[in-house]
Amino acid sequence: GVQKKTPANSPSYTSVFGKSLLAEAKVDNRVVAVTAAMPSGTGVDILAKDYPRRVYDVGIAEQHAVTFAAGLAATGMKPFCAIYSTFLQRAYDQIVHDVALQNLPVRFAIDRAGLVGADGPTHGGILDISYMANLPNMTVMAASDEAELAHMVRTAAEYDDGPICFRYPRGTGPGVSVPTRGEPLEIGKGRVVKTGTDLAILSFGAHLEVAIEAAQLLEQQGISVTVADARFAKPLDTDLVDRLVESHAAVLTLEQGSMGGFGAIVLQHLAVTGQLADGINIDTVFLPDRFIDQGSPDDMYRDAEMSLSHVFDRCIKVFQRSDAKKIGTLMSKCK
Repeated sequence: GVQKKTPANSPSYTSVFGKSLLAEAKVDNRVVAVTAAMPSGTGVDILAKDYPRRVYDVGIAEQHAVTFAAGLAATGMKPFCAIYSTFLQRAYDQIVHDVALQNLPVRFAIDRAGLVGADGPTHGGILDISYMANLPNMTVMAASDEAELAHMVRTAAEYDDGPICFRYPRGTGPGVSVPTRGEPLEIGKGRVVKTGTDLAILSFGAHLEVAIEAAQLLEQQGISVTVADARFAKPLDTDLVDRLVESHAAVLTLEQGSMGGFGAIVLQHLAVTGQLADGINIDTVFLPDRFIDQGSPDDMYRDAEMSLSHVFDRCIKVFQRSDAKKIGTLMSKCK
């Protein structure tokens, strides 16, 4: 299938984050930003134009940025620590000991999540779902489009019960309307984007657009598809997962992250609750266990076998396990 092109005037995710952060800063003077030598790259320069004294650039020192943000949170401020996913890795010890262990409400804005294109494998944000969701006290979100990112910025601004993070990719999104200020999301609750009866695709993050397009192709082949946006990897919306499993012949999870991420969290829930023993038909689509060579994001996701055609094929295969006879007929129609 041909993927839809983003409208030419669509803002970048980074710009949406910066403007959403500014909207929160205007209503709460405790909102501040911390960056490690990347004010324009992370979008916090948008906040700095109006509130220069509320943006802290600590230089190329991600470890210090995280600990500094923890100190700000300890004094009652609302720090947004905006760092690229790949650069946040070097501050993991500080995230563990200075933020998560202390249960301090640092807000992590994780830019360049997923495969980033021309910057290559060194800048790929493929690990953060796994390494953040493993931390006690951490809440983990991923934006599926620009509006969802605005909602997550506000959600993070209003969340004071511990550390929280939200990930988003480089570049532009599908071009949805972005609110001037987002709405707070209910913690640990996803949303159903499209309702079907046969197969459910549960997407975490910006691959939701691919999930929707795959669903449209599957509908043309007679397969009724539900598409859901998880929003949260932690806490997982277990009620949503259970409903999808109970009401569909097959379920497929989808994420722009490495093994041990969202899909693994879903499988762990199903295992702990004994549902895997009931013969659940589920597949998990995630980035392969290798580094992806430099290229355009589309080419990199094709290399990773996560393009629209690949996701469509995986949906067919997981559904085939539930109804081999029906899918055999459908496959003959696809040729």
